Amino acid sequence: MTLPTFEQIRQAPKVLLHDHLDGGLRTETIIELARETGYDRLPSTDAAELAAWFRASADSGSLERYLETFAHTVGVMQTREALIRVAAECAEDLANDGVVYAEVRYAPEQHTERGLTLDEIVQAVNEGFRLGSEGRGIRVGALLTAMRHQARSMEIAELAVRYRDVGVVGFDIAGAEAGYPPTRHIDAFEYLQRENAHFTIHAGEGFGLPSIWQAIQWCGADRLGHGVRIIDDITVSGGDTKLGRLAAYVRDMRIPLEMCPTSNIQTGAADSIADHPIGLLRRLQFRVTVNTDNRLMSGTSVTKEFAQLVEAFGYGWDDLQWFTVNAMKSAFIPFDDRLALINGVIKPGFAQLKWRG
Repeated sequence: MTLPTFEQIRQAPKVLLHDHLDGGLRTETIIELARETGYDRLPSTDAAELAAWFRASADSGSLERYLETFAHTVGVMQTREALIRVAAECAEDLANDGVVYAEVRYAPEQHTERGLTLDEIVQAVNEGFRLGSEGRGIRVGALLTAMRHQARSMEIAELAVRYRDVGVVGFDIAGAEAGYPPTRHIDAFEYLQRENAHFTIHAGEGFGLPSIWQAIQWCGADRLGHGVRIIDDITVSGGDTKLGRLAAYVRDMRIPLEMCPTSNIQTGAADSIADHPIGLLRRLQFRVTVNTDNRLMSGTSVTKEFAQLVEAFGYGWDDLQWFTVNAMKSAFIPFDDRLALINGVIKPGFAQLKWRG
């Protein structure tokens, strides 16, 4: 079997569910926005040097230094014009990578330093996604993120519901898992459930099974952001694989796992792509999806993530299509829309590549 090449994968219709807006800026844009907005704390104003700094900081193994990278991207995303530009370029970059559907998340509460209201922030990002998507064969929906160490989750949940028919597809919480369990925000999740709204929760990345259990069984998450630590509830002995009750529940209920292989290596959740739990979870038929997390910090794209999996696990077109259909099935848009993309865009696109390759 001939394995898919990087360029072939780039042409494939791909789906992205876990991508942070403030983690995917172009370095040239950061420098220009810093100049325009008077932000003077960048470690370098040379695009190549700045890109190298972001990557080195993300690879440093220091969480503090990793988080500092976001201080710079968020620092230049404090005006309406900046938010529109960043969102438009995000949609363009994803479309150029062959992504046909994306859910991009950001925390509105982090963009209020210069007086923008939460509504103005959401409207600006929606406008950017609209501009960047036009005529490019991509649909982008926003996920509004609340920070788990703050106390604004109810406000952000209400914001997500207010804009759910105009560009926002769901809600998320992010930030340090340890010490900040999702149950602190239970009122927001109960509100979203009453409103028939969709939400995902960052869980099982920096913290283990209790975080996943709370996200699902206490908070009712539709999807798990990362969820990589579900591996702790799976025992492999010789040829036998035994699932604990939580892992079995996640698989039985087809709860989607938003896996981000490169990012997981940077944060220490996995040692290498070859050792990443995604290989075992794919074999066990969990609802696994492949994502970028932070394209700038990880120096990655959906194409690159797939290419690394092809190299590590020998995946062919059927595997890549399986991951892609999983992601599209798990998207927070209406069933008919998901089906139309699967049957009208994704499957024909992969069929053509398989036939050529």
